[in-house]
Amino acid sequence: MLRLSKKADYALMAIKHLAQKRDVSSTSAREIAEQYDIPIELMAKVLQRLVRMQLLASTQGTRGGYMLGRPAASISVADVIEAIDGPFTVTACSTDKHDCEQFNKCSIRDPLWRIRERIAAALGTVTIAEIAAESVPVTAAHAAVLHHARS
Repeated sequence: MLRLSKKADYALMAIKHLAQKRDVSSTSAREIAEQYDIPIELMAKVLQRLVRMQLLASTQGTRGGYMLGRPAASISVADVIEAIDGPFTVTACSTDKHDCEQFNKCSIRDPLWRIRERIAAALGTVTIAEIAAESVPVTAAHAAVLHHARS
């Protein structure tokens, strides 16, 4: 089953929230955490990671907070997931380490890697702008990706 980590879920929720707040200069970690009932410490870590990966920008001070680091249309779901969880994998042998005992004899490794590439490509086509939009027509491919991302 394709499943995102909780941190990736929270990152997508936070970045969508920020994309929908275009009229606000910045939003605090506390506001986002309270909006979605997420522990503030965890939300702060997720947001800091997104800043390090340059998907978000942060400002300090009493009016400080977080904002998108670039336009929502140029941030993909894949960007957010990879910023939090690292490279996307579908199986334990999807890494470059080749540390599986079956690596040399495996007959499904290459087909699984091709599937991984297709899923990553599909996630790369869905932007935060699309997710943040209230009524965007969703193609069948995007609907499938969004359904899997929610599952």
